[in-house]
Amino acid sequence: MISLIVCTYNRDKYIYSCLQKIADNGYPTQDYEIILVNNNSTDSTEQLCRNFGSDYPQVQFRYFNETNQGLSYARNRGIAEAAGDWLVFLDDDAMLHPGYLTNLKTHLDQYPDAGAFGGHITPEFESGETPHWLCKWTMSWVSAIDMGKKVSLFKGGKYPIGANMGFSRLTIQKCGLFNTALGRTGNNLMGGEEKDIFNRLKAAGIPIYYFPDVAVDHVIPPRRTTVEFIERLGSGIGSSELMRCRNNNANLLKRQITEVIKWGATIILWCYYMVTFRPACGNMLVLFRKNVTLGLLGKK
Repeated sequence: MISLIVCTYNRDKYIYSCLQKIADNGYPTQDYEIILVNNNSTDSTEQLCRNFGSDYPQVQFRYFNETNQGLSYARNRGIAEAAGDWLVFLDDDAMLHPGYLTNLKTHLDQYPDAGAFGGHITPEFESGETPHWLCKWTMSWVSAIDMGKKVSLFKGGKYPIGANMGFSRLTIQKCGLFNTALGRTGNNLMGGEEKDIFNRLKAAGIPIYYFPDVAVDHVIPPRRTTVEFIERLGSGIGSSELMRCRNNNANLLKRQITEVIKWGATIILWCYYMVTFRPACGNMLVLFRKNVTLGLLGKK
């Protein structure tokens, strides 16, 4: 069985459509379940979830409240409640493409060594306009991932994005749960919990696959494309990296050296975008890197 775990916090605008896309995916209902973890939402999320349960009685749908605030807490609660051999995590504003579950099952059968996977994510800008600063190097800021049309492995520093990823239960049992000291809590933009768990998988030699046709559209509201949001995103990433490495001086030093290298790459890219008359791309890269560094140094 496949368990689809959706963790949500005050996203009543999207949650019903997210669940509906799963239910309408054309996959046998006895072969999957939906685990919805409500992380202290104060909007109409609970009522919408109850409506979904009534509208789709054929779907194995279970609803839980997780009172410990934080995405990592919610994800771990989903793991504890799920019955599936595969645990698939979807953002509450991620919309499955047709055939998602069928394609996933096909790939899992074809690649039995897979311990985890990440799928294709296409940003769907709610405003209808692509941000003028968006480029190859900033796609991850809008949770976009496209590694081509062929199945491949995540290698080096690449790893799946949380809007569309999954783990075998055996992998979780071997490598552990999400680190609750990391990850978003309420409206803050701390991260690092996904990088942390995927680093553990890579250290254990567990294959992490990219499945190109296990795809979602990820809704990006206008507020996620503003300068303020990118500043907060950068400082959140830096702060989470500091927290992730702070108990290991060697790892922290390594991460600080990496930050210096990333500054060098950022300056080169800034020069490139200046001479190619795309200053918005270069300026946003510098702004983001500045805030990551401040977070990493504990200045934000």
